[in-house]
Amino acid sequence: GGGARYPYPKEVWSPAGGWWTRPSNWKSNTAIVFAGILAVAYGVFTVSADKEKRLVQPIRPIPSMRWTREYKEQKDAA
Repeated sequence: GGGARYPYPKEVWSPAGGWWTRPSNWKSNTAIVFAGILAVAYGVFTVSADKEKRLVQPIRPIPSMRWTREYKEQKDAA
């Protein structure tokens, strides 16, 4: 799509890879980035669950009660 490839200057460097890039290791690059995103998301989730406090207690069970420290400590004490 987009027409034929045209001659381009070889001395131009681009952080994005330049013209018509197709890195041979795109699958491993994608896997590494995906693993990094998962690690950061897990860290954010863990810190958020540790810091969560509810000033008004819920009337019925809510999903975050399964992993929040506040409710885990109540369950262990009971």
